Amino acid sequence: MNNAAKQVVVIGSGVAGMAAAIRLAVSGFEVNVYEQQATPGGKLSAFEQDGFVFDKGPSLLTQPDNIEALFQLAGEPIQDYFNYKNCEVHCHYFWNDGERVKAYSNIEKLGKELNGKLGEPVANLKKYLYTVGNIYDDVATIFLKHSLHKRRTWLHKRVLKSFKALKFSLLFKSLHQYNTEAFSNKKTAQIFDRYATYNGSNPYTAPAMLSVISNVEYSEGAYYAQGGMINITNALYKLAVKLGVHFHFNKTVSSIIEDGKVSGIVVDGKNIFSQIVISNLDAYYTYKNLLNDVVKPKKILQQERSSSACIFYWGVAKSFAELGLHNIMFADDYEQEFKAIFKTKTIYHDPTVYINITSKEDEGHAPIGKENWFVMVNVPASTRAFTEEELSSLKKTIIEKISKNLQIDIKSLIETEYIVQPSDIDASTGSYMGSLYGTSSNAKLAAFVRHPNFSKKIKGLYFCGGSVHPGGGIPLCLNSAAIVSDLIEQQYK
Repeated sequence: MNNAAKQVVVIGSGVAGMAAAIRLAVSGFEVNVYEQQATPGGKLSAFEQDGFVFDKGPSLLTQPDNIEALFQLAGEPIQDYFNYKNCEVHCHYFWNDGERVKAYSNIEKLGKELNGKLGEPVANLKKYLYTVGNIYDDVATIFLKHSLHKRRTWLHKRVLKSFKALKFSLLFKSLHQYNTEAFSNKKTAQIFDRYATYNGSNPYTAPAMLSVISNVEYSEGAYYAQGGMINITNALYKLAVKLGVHFHFNKTVSSIIEDGKVSGIVVDGKNIFSQIVISNLDAYYTYKNLLNDVVKPKKILQQERSSSACIFYWGVAKSFAELGLHNIMFADDYEQEFKAIFKTKTIYHDPTVYINITSKEDEGHAPIGKENWFVMVNVPASTRAFTEEELSSLKKTIIEKISKNLQIDIKSLIETEYIVQPSDIDASTGSYMGSLYGTSSNAKLAAFVRHPNFSKKIKGLYFCGGSVHPGGGIPLCLNSAAIVSDLIEQQYK
């Protein structure tokens, strides 16, 4: 391989971009990462305000082995960079009627909790998790860890086994239909419907195949990243730098230079030459802003966006024993909430509220006796900024819901506040319309039509991150980085 081909440019330093950079640096490539922000991480960032520390983006850690694999590949001890621990309780669930359920990591304890609180037969839970666990084991290796757009994937010996395991009911039933048939209590079904939101989708239209997401949590565990999720970013950045990856911050890439094949990028009016370019930006913005003269793949770019979010970061002047690291306060009518998000594109009047409180695990994230609340509701993806009236109304609704569940006036306890909405996410992370996971998985075959990890028309152009195969969320973004680095190594041997 000549020296020019050994150079790689990565646009964006999200977890997928950094992971791809690490893998390629280990393989002997010279890697330069260009990031428009002043710091790495993309959505996986953090900030401090008035003595409270907040993770700004993703809050749940699953499949930490994907992170460990990068350190093993580099021959570095992960404990010198990053530590995490298992969560005994995955989530505290609340309903407006006063019902509460703890989702324990231990299946026996979870079964006992669901049976005692909701009357759900333990056998239903065990059968469900056993079924989706087998499907995940048979299907995931092929469909989540390999490119679906290369012939060699379909010639893999495990493909036939995967197709045998792929039940058509999982493609043509909705996740909600599958869950209501599996469980006797509608609240149990609602708990497992929620996993569709892990990639920004609607459980009432998304295929039942998304049921395998629950297997990741209950079979492999849910974890807390010590020091907060920002330490994932910090660890990957430190590892990349140690491996010789060059980061260029506050640098906005204006275009990708190509003529049927990549020859570099343009940054601050200067040409940066490279025969390999990886875009960790949203695929939509890569085509719209960086490839202006290229015929855009309209079918892919017109796919429905995932949900976005409105997040209230609150410093709360009280500690609540009934709340844990992860908390969900459900909407009464879950189906109508998703219709509002995806059909009428409106803010629902009784939204499901998610509260993440890292000070439950890291006392230094809030002053003594206080808590740092990351309060999120799903809203439609949009480039339009909400009006002050809309934000004020939504905040009032959220406060009323939390206050009712906790039987205390929350409004008077909020000491500091910072708000992020879809237009902010769009502007700061380059995620089109502020969608948290790129495209949704609401269509039956959505997983098969995501943008591939490479360009079919421009040699040397690759894609990683949540807007392309295999999808959104930290584990899948790290999978996309592994797929991209493998494709590059295969093509440029």
